[in-house]
Amino acid sequence: MNETFQVWANDWLGILIPGGRILFIILMAWLIQRILTRAFTRIAERYHMPPSMLLPLRGAIRWLILGSAFMLILERLGVSANALWTALTGFVAVAAIAFFAAWSVLSNLLCAALIFTVGPFRIGDYVEVLESAEKPGVKGRVVAINMLYTTLEDISEGNAGALLQIPNSLFFQKIIRRWRGANGPLPLADNE
Repeated sequence: MNETFQVWANDWLGILIPGGRILFIILMAWLIQRILTRAFTRIAERYHMPPSMLLPLRGAIRWLILGSAFMLILERLGVSANALWTALTGFVAVAAIAFFAAWSVLSNLLCAALIFTVGPFRIGDYVEVLESAEKPGVKGRVVAINMLYTTLEDISEGNAGALLQIPNSLFFQKIIRRWRGANGPLPLADNE
């Protein structure tokens, strides 16, 4: 009977002790987060900081504490801290590279949505993308607008008829000169 109790107690203690440690980590993380949130709220009230400045700080504190508690819990479950940090830094590096790689595509998609909704130009309009107000730029008739590029039919003397594909984001980074309709590059006031 005594031997059976020892086996039973060892089995349960093998579950209860790590479970108690994990519960203690969760409780301490919650308590530290509450204390720090209240401290920052008092500091913000004392120095008359706007709530919009306090909100990101609270979020950063919450995520830092939750991340630390999660790492401690995984360590208590037997996962190596070195393996966790290696995985975390690897994930952050890959996410950063993917973000920068996808940024230009996402920018062009957003700008395409803005071109379709705001309508700075339409198919059939003549546009010129200028480097500055004094320098001439790429000029052509808009023949197509898709999610990544706007296609212009080149109207310059040497390249008449050639198609130019301009990334949509460029229309929001440069100065655009526009002529409405099929009359060609006439000043907008004369055309309307």
